[in-house]
Amino acid sequence: MVETQRRGGWKAFSEKLNTDWHKAALLLYTVVVLAHWAEHIAQAIQIYALDWTVPEARGVLGMPFPWLVTSEWMHYGYAILMMVSFIILRHGFVGRAKTWWKVAMWIQVWHHFEHLLLLLQALTGANLMGAAKPSSIVQLLIPRVELHLFYNTIVFIPMVIAMVYHLRPSAEERAMMRCACALRHTEPAAKAKAGVA
Repeated sequence: MVETQRRGGWKAFSEKLNTDWHKAALLLYTVVVLAHWAEHIAQAIQIYALDWTVPEARGVLGMPFPWLVTSEWMHYGYAILMMVSFIILRHGFVGRAKTWWKVAMWIQVWHHFEHLLLLLQALTGANLMGAAKPSSIVQLLIPRVELHLFYNTIVFIPMVIAMVYHLRPSAEERAMMRCACALRHTEPAAKAKAGVA
């Protein structure tokens, strides 16, 4: 009985996240993603514009808190938060938005796997291909800073496309939506579309 209540509680919470709270959840998620992007961009500016070495370039928060950059736990925590959020919030999307959200989600699943691999190496000390430090599979070919800029870009682009379609659904998609995320048509624009003066 307790287990049924727990599952019911999670199901009810998930339902709220994808209906009544979907707009707020997506807004919070967007703020977190943009803050993470800002850190990566700051790090890239430090390396490529300010000519800092990679260990010196720690983004904004990494300057006063260097462990944020060096902790595989922190990177893994963010990767799993992203993946779980994609999975949970996908139920609020319909039509084209859902397709693009799933594209971003599956790319993030791979990105998460790469961070899991990095974390396991950091915990065990057994590095991939005998590397001097933990390395992801694709990192064997592309340096870590550039690789994670790339990963964040290829996750971010379909996520943004999904959100644009979610905010501006077609009439059919709007009819299927269970949340209030879609931008409302203004009265004059709706009348103009209908041919009413």
